[in-house]
Amino acid sequence: MEKRDLPTPCYLIDEAALRRNGEILKGLQQRTGCRVLLAQKCFSCFGFYPLLSEYLAGTEASGLYEARLGAEEMPGKEVHVFEAAYRPDEFEEITRYAGHILFNSIGQLARFGPAAKAAGCQVGLRLNPECSTQEGHAIYDPCAPGSRLGVRRAEWDAAMTPELLGLLDGLHFHTLCEQDSDALEMTLQAAEEKFGEFFGQMKWLNLGGGHHITRPGYDLPRLERCIRHLTDRYGLLVYLEPGEAVALNGGSLLTRVLDVLPRLTGKEPVRLILDASAACHMPDVLEMPYRPPLAGSGQPGEKAVTCRLGGPTCLAGDVIGEYSFDSCPQIGDLLEFEDMAIYTMVKTNTFNGMPLPAIAVRKENGDCQVVRTFGYEDFKSRLG
Repeated sequence: MEKRDLPTPCYLIDEAALRRNGEILKGLQQRTGCRVLLAQKCFSCFGFYPLLSEYLAGTEASGLYEARLGAEEMPGKEVHVFEAAYRPDEFEEITRYAGHILFNSIGQLARFGPAAKAAGCQVGLRLNPECSTQEGHAIYDPCAPGSRLGVRRAEWDAAMTPELLGLLDGLHFHTLCEQDSDALEMTLQAAEEKFGEFFGQMKWLNLGGGHHITRPGYDLPRLERCIRHLTDRYGLLVYLEPGEAVALNGGSLLTRVLDVLPRLTGKEPVRLILDASAACHMPDVLEMPYRPPLAGSGQPGEKAVTCRLGGPTCLAGDVIGEYSFDSCPQIGDLLEFEDMAIYTMVKTNTFNGMPLPAIAVRKENGDCQVVRTFGYEDFKSRLG
């Protein structure tokens, strides 16, 4: 099947792109001895787990359902779970799927740590190194003042006991978002200053996600130096749990133009309504916010015609952004938003009764195949 024949809206996942990312991550693991996990909160399209399992050590989960998904769809691989707080009625089931359970507070460690250890799980604790490296995305800064994520050194000193310390197999911090390894190096220095005296007592250190390892220009040698520093100085096994690096540039969102609205002046952009919605199908566009790349387009004013692209919902702010084209797209034209595999499929919703986008794959031979479509029953079943 050709791309133009796929239904829209539709996520199109590129097998060759996933494999390219996998090769980079596999090489990193071979050179340094670290282990890379898939953060499923970013990409959990499990039909591609068999491919990814060729390159990754396992999965990272943010709760029971992701833990089960990772265990079932990437069998024989590691499953790590971190939650800000665990539900008592779910915890025993989580221990059936997870090999590593990480806690967000010393209170949670005291409450659930002995049960995790008794179930044969390795136990970890998330740290807050109090080192912010975010610029412009405060919503993604776990080190912001008042953050609920991770244990600060003052909290450690006030509540950690020898018995609780003895439960720990490893430590964890996650502070990055779409960043290079210089931000990791800065954070690692802060973490060592605050908690380094305990590193030698641990088996492993999990450096979290947010590492844009597979992005062109990423400083991979610096990352490898950070990993080797931890292994050489402390004898630690290092884990990384990126999501974006696994599926970066690994898929697109196909959409068609539903309507072209007239403009009243030559200065305003042409308004296009698409069958894809920012609010429903790419919510990070509004949440971060950001302007997703669109194949064949330019910045506003760069090309002959500037258009404002919006979705079909009743939300006035359901606007994807402004793009310019050599000529104005027409009703029925196919547009392709790039880098849409990450944090899109996992966040879709059916506001306004919008249908969920189909899922398709571009095989390595170039052929496109529909993997899944969604209909009325998928919308209705969530609501009663």
